[in-house]
Amino acid sequence: MIPRILVTGSNGQLGTCIKDLDDNKFDIKYVSSSDLDITNNQEVKKFFEHQKIDWCINCAAYTAVDKAESDCDSAFNVNVSGVKNLAEVCKAYRVKLIHISTDFVFDGEHNKPYKESDSTNPIGVYGETKLKGEQEVSRVLKEYFILRTSWLYSEHGGNFMKTMLRLSKDKTQLGVVGDQIGTPTYAKDLAKTIFHIIANNISDYGIYHYSNNGVASWYDFAKAIFDISNIDIELNNISTVQFPTPAKRPHFSVLDKTKIETTLNKKAPYWRDSLITAIQNIKNE
Repeated sequence: MIPRILVTGSNGQLGTCIKDLDDNKFDIKYVSSSDLDITNNQEVKKFFEHQKIDWCINCAAYTAVDKAESDCDSAFNVNVSGVKNLAEVCKAYRVKLIHISTDFVFDGEHNKPYKESDSTNPIGVYGETKLKGEQEVSRVLKEYFILRTSWLYSEHGGNFMKTMLRLSKDKTQLGVVGDQIGTPTYAKDLAKTIFHIIANNISDYGIYHYSNNGVASWYDFAKAIFDISNIDIELNNISTVQFPTPAKRPHFSVLDKTKIETTLNKKAPYWRDSLITAIQNIKNE
């Protein structure tokens, strides 16, 4: 039987990448926030009553990291209350939930890649609400996957890669932070992993870390974007102190992928290789 899948937040970056890779092997229904407001409990219940769903991929999220510091209620409504609503209705209708989370659940004080079992300690509202959302999922459900990812980018939506390419059109030099370390992750690689879980009906439920492989700073990421795109621009390596933001960022948020690679028998691509693919796709558009 073909799995019936619901994708929430389908107009966002990851949701759009899932659409790009949709080869009609699954019966997928895509809903944006205007189609289904996950923060409205009654609306969510009513929606699930009238749909036959086997899997729910929750891409709906409040992701404006800096704005969340002054807009706590909105971030909480989507990332906590909305996730709780989905988890409860997934339980009622025996739907398996794949929920997307973030490296921002950690404080960045580690000096080695974070494992799923490491203590969480978010340092901003965004990370705090995402962690509380995770806790709602694990409290309500037994059949769930929480996929924590980092530094997501793609050809779609607003992201670091597209911002760098846009800025390079009218700037001759840029300063980019070099003392925040993580791993850029191509959203299509994450989308492929989600499809892999569903296609193989994997039942090793729980929290998993997924990013591309390798380690980079934002400066390294920007340099690679310009090198691959053959863009000549003066790039300055600056510190976090020189580029203050309303929300604190983890200084180190590399994720350990051992668990997901062992369980799924699937190795994540190296970040720079995926970046080459993304930039080539943008050129071909």
